Amino acid sequence: MDAAPLGRWGRAVALLRRHRVFSVTLGVAFVLRIVTMLGFGPAMWFNDSYDYVSVALRPRPHPIRPDGYSFWLLLLRPLHSFSLVILSQHLMGLAVAVLIYALLTRRFGLPGWGATLAAAPVLFDAYQIQLEQLVMSDAMFILLVVGVVTLVLWREKMTWLGGTAVGLLLAVTALTRSIGLPILALVVAYLVIKRAGWRPVAAMVVACALPVLAYMGWFKAVNGQFAMTNSDGVILYMRTSLFADCHKMDLDERRELELALLCINTPPDERGLYSQAYLWWDDQNQLHVFGSGMKFTPEINANASAFAKKAILSQPGDYLAAVAKDFFRAFHWGRPRFPDAKTYMQYEFSNDYTRKLPKWSSYHSTTDKDAEAYENGPAATRVVSPWSNFMIGYQKAVRLPGLVLGLLLLSGLYGVVRRWRELGGPALLPWLGSAGLILAPAATAEFDYRYLLPAVPLACLAAAITARDLVRRRAGARAERRDDQAKRDQAKGDQGESGQAESGQAESGQGKSGQGEPEVWTAL
Repeated sequence: MDAAPLGRWGRAVALLRRHRVFSVTLGVAFVLRIVTMLGFGPAMWFNDSYDYVSVALRPRPHPIRPDGYSFWLLLLRPLHSFSLVILSQHLMGLAVAVLIYALLTRRFGLPGWGATLAAAPVLFDAYQIQLEQLVMSDAMFILLVVGVVTLVLWREKMTWLGGTAVGLLLAVTALTRSIGLPILALVVAYLVIKRAGWRPVAAMVVACALPVLAYMGWFKAVNGQFAMTNSDGVILYMRTSLFADCHKMDLDERRELELALLCINTPPDERGLYSQAYLWWDDQNQLHVFGSGMKFTPEINANASAFAKKAILSQPGDYLAAVAKDFFRAFHWGRPRFPDAKTYMQYEFSNDYTRKLPKWSSYHSTTDKDAEAYENGPAATRVVSPWSNFMIGYQKAVRLPGLVLGLLLLSGLYGVVRRWRELGGPALLPWLGSAGLILAPAATAEFDYRYLLPAVPLACLAAAITARDLVRRRAGARAERRDDQAKRDQAKGDQGESGQAESGQAESGQGKSGQGEPEVWTAL
């Protein structure tokens, strides 16, 4: 009766023993997450959190961001527990580390300690743990992105079934964060470069397209535009707001009145350090001229997009400078405050904003009532000592500096360039994904520390694959030198034996000749 359970337990114990370094590391990381939940329950809050909860309570296609994460909240809604939501997100973070470890050990042959080291930033970075504690889509997005890369790299050759699985995963990724669609283009390009064949690529594109198109059809039925959001143009307008100069854009105020109304009167050199003010703060943006609550309508989104594109084409140097400046913000050793103090502090365990829910207007309700309705009780963060004090201190000491992220990217780039004859090798996909996840916000929105975290596991993968290649190359070079030395030693030995044999034969011949001489002479 107990043989089967004991067998299963025995296999589990054997598995843990084989991977004991990673198992212990994973266990420590899990304990840190439990401490976080005890110190900051039931959840921590960010400005965007309340929109996700609102959609989970009253499902509809949100005009600003896709609903993938809200669908997850909707699935868990009958449990009425943000604690369980947060637990699921912490498990997602741990699952990312498991995927990294499994891919590096099984597919690329790294030793357990090396794969564990590659997963360590995801397991122990305090800001990763804090992000998982927030009611936000990021933990889910990170898991989906790493899952896509893992599936693509798991085998040398992808089948059409594998392509279908990757496509469905990409669809969920795109419905969680809009940047998931560019990841589809990246994966398609990678598979074409690697000559994976048309069947897996076609299966992947179709499997991704069908759910996304269905969502876009729902969005059109509700919001009037066949799209995923009404915010991409408005956010791009925000990106250009610090440098856009209507005097350089050659606007015709009579023919392009809608665009001219978006001109910012403040001179560019007096507009401050961050562009979010020109989207979210009504006292500083021009979008309010079209009416209150009109920012994310199809018309405003289209006008803002046209204005932003005109600004970029008219001032390409200013745009590239803004993008480069935000891109390189990612690689500081420290963590300079950016963009504004409130946004910056919401990524800190010590912030006070999450301890009291705001009473902002929401869809048919207010933000505090939505959160309490989902929780079926109080939902504001309860800070509990000593657990909270421990994590506040931990966050001051344990984080992945931006400079280290930059070094990981450079390591991965070296591996890609080194294998240029193979078009970058397997490190190409995670490296491009990591660099793209850092560059995309800088190019289309604005730098935010939260946007860096999805790039970290991919950078670690690319760097680890590069390290594996270098170690194998050196091991191969040493083995080749040993083989050459062995061949030389064998050749010398053969020459010695040959010389001895020839000498022996000569001596033997002389003996025979001496013995034969009397016979010859006798015959004569």
